[in-house]
Amino acid sequence: MSSVFAKIIRREIPAEVLFENEHVIAIQDIHPVAPVHALIIVKKEIASVQCLKKEDMYLLEEVMLAAQALAKEFELTDYRLITNNGAEAGQTIFHLHFHLIGGRKLGILG
Repeated sequence: MSSVFAKIIRREIPAEVLFENEHVIAIQDIHPVAPVHALIIVKKEIASVQCLKKEDMYLLEEVMLAAQALAKEFELTDYRLITNNGAEAGQTIFHLHFHLIGGRKLGILG
């Protein structure tokens, strides 16, 4: 598997990096739906939430810590943190990532 996110992690494709540690990288979404729209991407190549194994669960903690750090940096008290699992749920890049969206009032998902 070599998704666009894997290429960003390897620095083969440029991206605006907002946060990075050993396990995750957060970048600015190139098609933002709100003033703050970051993608928090796990560095391990895992296709989706459903593909996580027990030994990968520490990555969810890393995602949450990154989300908290970004929310603090962008002074967000209210935000949405979502991931899509599968094409019918809207997943278009099959590399586990989460959208941190905020900076305006968000509507109900439907």
